[in-house]
Amino acid sequence: MQLEKLFQMQKALDAYIEEMHGLQDEDLFNRKILALLVEIGELANETRCFKFWSVKPSSAKEVILEEFVDGVHFILSLGIECGFDGQQMELNVHTSSLDVTDQFLRIYELISIFQKAKNLMSYKELFEAYLQLADQLGFSQLEMEQAYFQKNEVNYQRQQNNY
Repeated sequence: MQLEKLFQMQKALDAYIEEMHGLQDEDLFNRKILALLVEIGELANETRCFKFWSVKPSSAKEVILEEFVDGVHFILSLGIECGFDGQQMELNVHTSSLDVTDQFLRIYELISIFQKAKNLMSYKELFEAYLQLADQLGFSQLEMEQAYFQKNEVNYQRQQNNY
């Protein structure tokens, strides 16, 4: 995964948004944490992995992938907030032994841990768990990157159109 490129793109988008909304001097960390939690909830909703009461299938793979990369945007943004974007970071992603529902719960738990610790170790653990979820959902790293690039452009367009 081209982590350095993703961080650069996210940093530029964050700066653009902060300038557009006059937020350069604001502490946005907790708002980004909440945004990430919401985006992960939206992703879980599209997978329908927890909806034991329903027979309706999950959304199309493209819809789920778009929701997934919304989470990537906020994970990258949180890393930038903590100054982790300049560090050589190697993410070790292995197959999760959890089912998808438990993987979502684990990610929520790791977000909470990271919110309190704000350290590189908890950040990497969160990012790795999120990438494990991608694997469980059937996304390749290439698919994730391409979807990130596309959504990054959409996010710029939204800002230009007073989203």
